[in-house]
Order: sequence, then C-alpha cells, then structure tokens
Amino acid sequence: MKLSGRMSSPVGGGSSSGSSGVSELSSITRGYAASGPGGWRPHPPWQTPSVSSLRLVLASGSPRREEILARLAIHPLIEPADIDETPLPNEAAPVYVERLAVEKASTALRPGVAVLAADTAVVLGGAILGKPDDPAQAAEMLRSLSGRVHDVVTGVAVAVGGDLLASAVEWTEVSVGPISEARVGWYANSGEPDDKAGAYALQGAAGIFADRINGSASNVIGLPLPLVDRLFAEVGLDLLDFRS
Repeated sequence: MKLSGRMSSPVGGGSSSGSSGVSELSSITRGYAASGPGGWRPHPPWQTPSVSSLRLVLASGSPRREEILARLAIHPLIEPADIDETPLPNEAAPVYVERLAVEKASTALRPGVAVLAADTAVVLGGAILGKPDDPAQAAEMLRSLSGRVHDVVTGVAVAVGGDLLASAVEWTEVSVGPISEARVGWYANSGEPDDKAGAYALQGAAGIFADRINGSASNVIGLPLPLVDRLFAEVGLDLLDFRS
C-alpha cells in the first residue's frame, strides 16, 4: 500500500484503499450519497442549514488545530471530546483515526452547530506511536524515528444536522534524518514532545530533523486543510463562510 494521498473507510471500520501517486477523495456520508465528478458533490441546499444559523465547533483541544483555523480567520468554539482513544485489537491506523474523528464529531453534535473533529497518529512500520508519557519515552520514540521514513495519518470528520456526516483520512510521508543521541536528549527534555503524537512537532524545533515530506504539510501539524475544505463541501457548507 502506498502510504500517501487520501483514503476513506466505512464508518465504524472496514477496508481502506489507495492508489500509488493518486490523490483521491472518497469520503463517508450519511443522508445524501456522494456522487458525481471526482466521487463527491455537496449535499443539496434544502438538506443543509444556513451557515448564518450555525456555530462552528472544533471537537479538539489541540492548540495546533486552533492555530491552523485562525490563519483563515476562523475562530470556532473549542469543545474537546472526552472519548476513549484506546485502539481496538488489530485496528489499522487509518481505521483507528477515522473512527475517533467520527466519534468526536458525533459527541459534540447538537442543533445549531457544525462540528469539525480530527485525530492524528504517527505510524512507523505499521505501529501507531501515541503521545509519550515522559521524556524517557519521548527519547525512545525519537530514536525509533531517526534515519527512517514514517507516516502521519489524520482522520477528519465534519458533521451537521441530524444525519449529515463526512469523514476521510489523510496520509503524509515524513523522512527523518539521523538524530544524534545529544539531540535526542535535548529535544526529549525540551517539553515540546509532551502532547505530540510520535513525540515531535514539525512546526516547532523538530523541524530540524525532517529531511522532507511527501503530502500535506498541514496534515503533519494535525489538520489537513484541503481535505477539511472538501469535507465541508461534502455536507453542503463552505468552510470560509465561518470566518469572523
């Protein structure tokens, strides 16, 4: 499987598929089936509430996601979702992050709001690297990433109304150069890895470690904006209409 581009899978699990060198969007919807050129089209306007009557909710406590939206002059209500984020037995990374994104969006959904939710994981050799518990675990993760290629996978879900939901998964390939033991110690104890999947933040000091990326840069930070924009269109909304 080529670990780049966009993928999607049925809500609640199922298979994911992708094609090498092809960026495709095949999002999940409930209410109005995706179809048309490119595999998707917006929900018809009579099924979607007016943006002027909606507040945007970001079902995440991630400052990075809030900052990314702020670049577009979008300032949502911040409502972190309290859900169990434990992977299910033998759950593949794309299924895992999409499941969590859908659960977060569903938890925050109520009348009068549109909900954006996301979950990001770092994947190395098929294993999901979560957030480190302490500097020692952060150092262990950095050593495992040193001199290797890994993937950052983000599940995104957008929900509005009673039954309109779109979700998909974005992959980005990240190549990390060799990291010396001195730099492992410096970064692991800097405090920056503490709440980061894979124990690093590309937009921070860890940018010195990344040789190159293949795919969405904003995905590595935690919110792939092009995909978010398409998922809003999928439920009949324009992301930029939420600017303030």
